Amino acid sequence: MRKFLLGVVFAVFVFLSGPAGLETTAARAGEAPIVALALPTQQEERWVRDMEAMMEAAEAVGIDLRVQIARNDQMQQNAHIEGFLNDGAVVLIVAPHDAEAAAPALKKAGEKGVKVIAYDRMLEGPDVDVYLSFDNVRIGEMQGEYITSLVPKGSYVLMSGAPTDNNAALFKEGAMRFIQPLIDRGDIRVILDQAVINWQPTNARKITENALELEGGRIDAILAPNDGTASGAIAALEARGLAGKVPVTGMDAELAAAQRVVRGTQSFTIFKDTRELGKKAIEIAFLMTKGEDWTPLTGGATMKNDVKDVPSVLLSAHIVDKENVDAVLIESGYLRSEDVYNK
Repeated sequence: MRKFLLGVVFAVFVFLSGPAGLETTAARAGEAPIVALALPTQQEERWVRDMEAMMEAAEAVGIDLRVQIARNDQMQQNAHIEGFLNDGAVVLIVAPHDAEAAAPALKKAGEKGVKVIAYDRMLEGPDVDVYLSFDNVRIGEMQGEYITSLVPKGSYVLMSGAPTDNNAALFKEGAMRFIQPLIDRGDIRVILDQAVINWQPTNARKITENALELEGGRIDAILAPNDGTASGAIAALEARGLAGKVPVTGMDAELAAAQRVVRGTQSFTIFKDTRELGKKAIEIAFLMTKGEDWTPLTGGATMKNDVKDVPSVLLSAHIVDKENVDAVLIESGYLRSEDVYNK
């Protein structure tokens, strides 16, 4: 699936080797306002989809979209942002690897009067104009409510996402609204409660392996914050013949996760339609380039970063399990039936 998505991107856009990244035909001709997209990674399938959606939307409205991938290196991402500013970008769309460490680069954007869109991950500091994401506390609540309905009593492994990602704290906050009362009552015992550095599946696997060692192979439930970490946890369970016997959460509706859901090794995933998020980012960026009012698109919603209430667009997400995987993921065109069911 990843190769398919990238193939679509490369069929429409030109990939430039080295630090120049990706740019549209309009960009090469210098015919459109420059909007810059700084992404943290292409490691997870969802970030490939985000990029694809924004590139297609930008092409449709004539935006010169320049894209750089930081490979989970904030120093590199800051250099990308400075390069965008030097190239004359008028809008920055930034999904930070490390929101706090991105602040110096954003300050330079603010000094130049460049608009800043925090994309899916909140940015720190005063130089953020709008935040686009999903209701991430609610997503955490969905994870916590579902897993505790499956396992109201037992031994839990609690994983949270990368400490550099503000969303990780929001997911965990939401999940603990359902898990913590059961801990306080003595119904749930926590074996390990750890963050997964850089959201890496290998780190999630190590956490799960450590928990299995501590408990002599017995775990009743695993809170995995996304599908990548779920894959690491499930790999550790598979090595002990426990895959499908221990409920595991997830998020992002990756193809591999959907396959695990239909096989029964992952309890559910959460579908965040990044196609819609990407389109919304370009819609707002386009209005910004024209100096038009984009604020009605927020509906008056705000989210607080470290210094201010940031106008925000928060999209809804949906739980996907065996019962509705066809209706939510396949009928919407997000995934293909033949891929999900390996036909």
